[in-house]
Order: sequence, then structure tokens, then C-alpha cells
Amino acid sequence: MLFILLFVIAFTMIMLGMLFIMLSIIKESGNIRGENKKIEGGGVVVIGPLPIVIGTSERITRILIMLALLLFIVTLTTFILFTRWF
Repeated sequence: MLFILLFVIAFTMIMLGMLFIMLSIIKESGNIRGENKKIEGGGVVVIGPLPIVIGTSERITRILIMLALLLFIVTLTTFILFTRWF
């Protein structure tokens, strides 16, 4: 039962991520009229407990560091809660 619940949660998160990506592409495709916009991006690669943050600007890098910290806290909390149940 727990396996099914975790699978549904993971599947839902993956689908929501794909939906957000598609919506952002659709939103930006309407701005093709030659408007100059500054595009920022970045990413987080998690190897074991260590997050590696890459960003195109200091603002994006700070946001990604906060998200990586939040992800670490959620993962650690989930790990602690589930190991106490078994």
C-alpha cells in the first residue's frame, strides 16, 4: 500500500513538472515579436547528499540554493519518518 502511494506521488510530481515546462514554453512562444528579454536559467544536480547548483545569474543561483536546501530538508524528513515506521 505504501509503495502504491509513493508511486502515485512521484508520478504526479513528474506530470506536474512536465506540465509546467509545457506551459512556460507556450507562454514564451507568444513573445516572438522581437522583444528583448533577459533570459535566466539554472539547474541543480544532486549527487548523494551534495547539491551542485549552476545558474546564469546571482539571483537565480540564490533561488536554486534555497530550493536545493528545501529539497534536502524534505528528503531528510521523509527518510527519518519512514525509517521509524519500519
